[in-house]
Amino acid sequence: MPESSVLYELRDNVALITLHRPQAGNALDLEMARELNAVSLRCESDSNVRAVLLRGHGNTFCAGGDVKVFAAQAELPRYLREITSHLHLAISRFARLDAPVIAAVRGAAAGGGFSLAIACDLVLAADSATFLMAYTKVGMAPDGGSTYFLPRLVGLKRALELAVTNRALSSREACEWGLVTEVVAPELLDSRAEELARSLAQGPTGAFGAVKRLLHSGWNQPLETQMEWESRAIAAAGATADGREGIRAFVEKRKAKFSGVSG
Repeated sequence: MPESSVLYELRDNVALITLHRPQAGNALDLEMARELNAVSLRCESDSNVRAVLLRGHGNTFCAGGDVKVFAAQAELPRYLREITSHLHLAISRFARLDAPVIAAVRGAAAGGGFSLAIACDLVLAADSATFLMAYTKVGMAPDGGSTYFLPRLVGLKRALELAVTNRALSSREACEWGLVTEVVAPELLDSRAEELARSLAQGPTGAFGAVKRLLHSGWNQPLETQMEWESRAIAAAGATADGREGIRAFVEKRKAKFSGVSG
């Protein structure tokens, strides 16, 4: 049996997902996209998953699509439709999970790897990491939700600059532009990312999901509509065990013990 190209482990309510094609810089091929889609469904269906940590094996997060594999395809358009279908389902599920999704980026996040990283809720990067769209460099158009997330994060002009010029951003620049949450020393990346994931996994998972949904919908809603969704979300949170525990803990001046269970 060939080794899986996406490794999965659930530990301390954290889903640890590792892109694992080290011989190809963890580049995306059809099998990896299929496995990433399957893993996203696994996270969605398991209530024990209260945070997700996505990283690459070795010294590269993800080099993008595997261009060598693309070059070998007799029917490239069909192959690209299939690989993006799986990738996009995975990204959609991760974006809509209640559980926060953290990317830990070491080395290059290019092409589809760039898109996958910026789709995550929080991005930690080693100070040696680089971020590069790379699509037009090989005559391709962007995928992986990058044309949705990138303009929202950096604005239209900067998004166009990155997409058209293929300018590579250092982790520090990416942090200044709003693509990266935190920059750490390479030797501290894994421990810091796991520490953050474990901390979030003990939080109010349902409230985190409400935050994600409200922030994503806020771009497209009139003010009054958005405030109505906020009103419904906070009222729903007040009906949950975590909402009641959070309020009790505040009043009693103690640390809340959230269960992550709805209702």
